[in-house]
Amino acid sequence: MGYTCGRTILELATNFTLRPVLYSVLVLAVAACTDSTSTPSAASADAPVRPQFEIKNVPAFDPTSIAAYDGDHAEVYAHIDQNLDSHVAQLQRWVRQPSISAENNGVLEMAELLRQDLEDMGFVEAELVPTDGHPGVWGYYDAGAEKTLMLYMMYDVQPVNPDDWQVAPFDGALVDHDLGSVLMARGATNQKGPERALLNALQSIIDVTGTLPVNIMVAAEGEEELGSPHYPQIIDKYEERLKHADGVLFPFNSQDREGGLTLSLGVKGIIYFELEAHGSEHGGPMNNEIHGSYKAVVDAPAWRLSQALASLTTKDGNTIRVPGYYDGVRPPSDEEYSLVNGMLKSWDEDRIKQQLGVARWVDGKTGGEALMEYLYTPSLNIDGMWSGYTGEGVKTILPHVATAKLDSRLPPGIDPDQALASIRSYLDEQGFTDISMVTKSSYPASQTSVETPLVKAAIGVFNRYGATVRVQPRLAGSAPFYQFTERLKLPMVFTGLGLGTGAHGPNEFMLIAPAPGVEAAGLAEIEKGYVDLVYALSR
Repeated sequence: MGYTCGRTILELATNFTLRPVLYSVLVLAVAACTDSTSTPSAASADAPVRPQFEIKNVPAFDPTSIAAYDGDHAEVYAHIDQNLDSHVAQLQRWVRQPSISAENNGVLEMAELLRQDLEDMGFVEAELVPTDGHPGVWGYYDAGAEKTLMLYMMYDVQPVNPDDWQVAPFDGALVDHDLGSVLMARGATNQKGPERALLNALQSIIDVTGTLPVNIMVAAEGEEELGSPHYPQIIDKYEERLKHADGVLFPFNSQDREGGLTLSLGVKGIIYFELEAHGSEHGGPMNNEIHGSYKAVVDAPAWRLSQALASLTTKDGNTIRVPGYYDGVRPPSDEEYSLVNGMLKSWDEDRIKQQLGVARWVDGKTGGEALMEYLYTPSLNIDGMWSGYTGEGVKTILPHVATAKLDSRLPPGIDPDQALASIRSYLDEQGFTDISMVTKSSYPASQTSVETPLVKAAIGVFNRYGATVRVQPRLAGSAPFYQFTERLKLPMVFTGLGLGTGAHGPNEFMLIAPAPGVEAAGLAEIEKGYVDLVYALSR
């Protein structure tokens, strides 16, 4: 049920509005529509089949079956209310410090700011951790408690284009929005806002009671937006101590406008790599671009790359042709089926499509089929392509190099090293030995059971605040959480009250004070929720 070639080209042209990308996208589209031995038809006998898992009839998980947290911390709540203005200022202080890891802009300064904040809070250990990239930050708060909570934090943010923003992206401005008063800044929701809100909550507990109910370990990185290439080096240094933690929390704004909250228990893994075609003995200009008229007698690296890319999938781009790529995908467990059945009760795919600006899912799938595809199917995506002249006007050249960035999201069961090796082997078998391949990031999937005390404690807290909790086995996105669940064997949740949007894009914000009718938590309630969660974990 793929598009016709003409429709594919038209839609690609309209959906990719950036002129520099359009040329390469059209090249790929044309190549994909070409009958070629390197691009077999999706209907051919040897075409691979994506894994299909039917919805299993098991009872749906019911978050309301977990008792609401019943602790009373009125003095701490009152402290938060009385000091809310200063707490907002703490969030502003963090987002006003740039920390763009891709540009090495303000990264060291932000690492030191976090380290100093931990020291000022009474952490007996607060230090920068050298890596082969940007430094990590380690902190340890010794409460003399029976239980220990590890906090995963990231202090880096994505680049910005100030011209796209309603306000200056690092001013930390409070802006009136239809949702209420919001903090609009790069890092407001991803992830400085919720992280600083958690530290505000911890500081409030310390101010009122003198200490915390649990010991705290912090292992922060400044390269999450780069794929966390050196985060394992941070874990290396503290591995034996971290193994004694009782769980890992990543503070996260998890609510929607109506107050509903999604709790994800894992993420897919990822491989992120570049493919590049160069002029070589295979053909094409070897040193620099040449006049476009020479295409009559000279091979073109841009065409070569587009043909290599087209060989990797069926013509609709939805099924990966690499032999054995799907073999490791494990079927859902009964617990996962229970979570999926719970998700289906609130799976509003029409609303999701509207938010994403898409008209249909792959192959026209709907309902449970679409949800299972999202959660359990490996993907292969072209993130960017470029070659040659992409400026205004006309410049007829034959480029000597063409490059594409790709990612593949991997559900549990697929080893990222094997995935990379199989793609390399397949390209070689198809005759694309001249296409270079450079890995930028790779790590496996992560999964935590809903039956762990950490998860149940979080659900109990959210039930206290009347949030409609949706528990899903994983996000289809990726993060290096395998370091905790697979390496350290610790349960992990990334969650919290609060609403934010615009991560990686312009006008990123976090809700501070909700408008009437908005059910998502504001900053005061967010912090009170973190207070309750810390105490719930101490039981």
